[in-house]
Amino acid sequence: MPDLFAPYELKALSLKNRIVMPPMCQYAVVKQDGTPNDWHFVHYVSRAIGGTGFIIVEMTGIHPDGRISNQDTGIWSDEQIEAYRRLTEAVHVHGAKIAVQLGHAGRKALDADPPVAPSAISFDANSKTPQALTREGIVELIAAYREGARRAVDAGFDTVELHGAHGYLIHQFHSPLTNVRDDEYGADPMLFGEQVTRAVREVLPAEMPLIMRVSAKEYVEGGYDETYALEFCRRYKAAGVDMFHVSSGGEGPIGSNGGPNAGPAYQVDLAEYIRSGLQIPVIAVGRLESYEEAQSIVTEEKVELVAVGRGMLSDPYWALHAEEALGGVDKANVPKPYERGVWKRK
Repeated sequence: MPDLFAPYELKALSLKNRIVMPPMCQYAVVKQDGTPNDWHFVHYVSRAIGGTGFIIVEMTGIHPDGRISNQDTGIWSDEQIEAYRRLTEAVHVHGAKIAVQLGHAGRKALDADPPVAPSAISFDANSKTPQALTREGIVELIAAYREGARRAVDAGFDTVELHGAHGYLIHQFHSPLTNVRDDEYGADPMLFGEQVTRAVREVLPAEMPLIMRVSAKEYVEGGYDETYALEFCRRYKAAGVDMFHVSSGGEGPIGSNGGPNAGPAYQVDLAEYIRSGLQIPVIAVGRLESYEEAQSIVTEEKVELVAVGRGMLSDPYWALHAEEALGGVDKANVPKPYERGVWKRK
């Protein structure tokens, strides 16, 4: 029976444990050029030192106007590759694997003027009305996803995650709330995500897995439910996705934090639903700060990997502390300079 600290392999991705740091925007780019800086380096490398098996870098724009804000990272230029390579090499030194989440904010791009989207529907009364993408614009963005993935491979990332959740561009295409087009991308709302997936798959090594983050449910009238999510995940799996990172929300008044009624592990059932429906590995995420909760959903074989977001923002050493609390830390997992710390040994 696997546990939180058992190794895991998916194609060529070999992880030392089942603990994931999910993408969380830092809004820390200073020069607005999209290039990660010392903040990002320390932020991610410290989690690798802290025992995390798999780190997924925050949503990284495939286009300058595809970022949530101008303070977000991007990967639209070859000039940005070296900064990411510095980061991936350091994370690898400390025994973790690292992915980048490629995304485009669509109508949620705050600093784009105008933002673009499948249809000219603003997010809310305080948001800019986006420009509906032309077919030419769609083709250009699909190519931008492909090029972002190529740069990620060149930068040494172990894999790529596509952001198809939380009301961003891929989500906007497959949601009935945001896609009212009268062309093939409206008649087939999953077509854009499928084409992005195939384009990215073209430039990834055959043994590099492709991950996609999805919202398995929208918390708003007229939004989709998990049965519809299963269908678009089926399409994306056929196009080349190897694992789904299952979240929810992002459209309407309830965002990706699940709202006031979201409790510990509130999205695990959704992840398990996608996993069982498609026979595909999944990452669970959402209020999984409890060591015992994270451990139990792995030992009960509900999911393959567990993503801990807020818990790792408050504790870079969450993984080591979890291992300590659940039975004691293997000395080999503690960085030598920290051995004098108070760690309960196995």
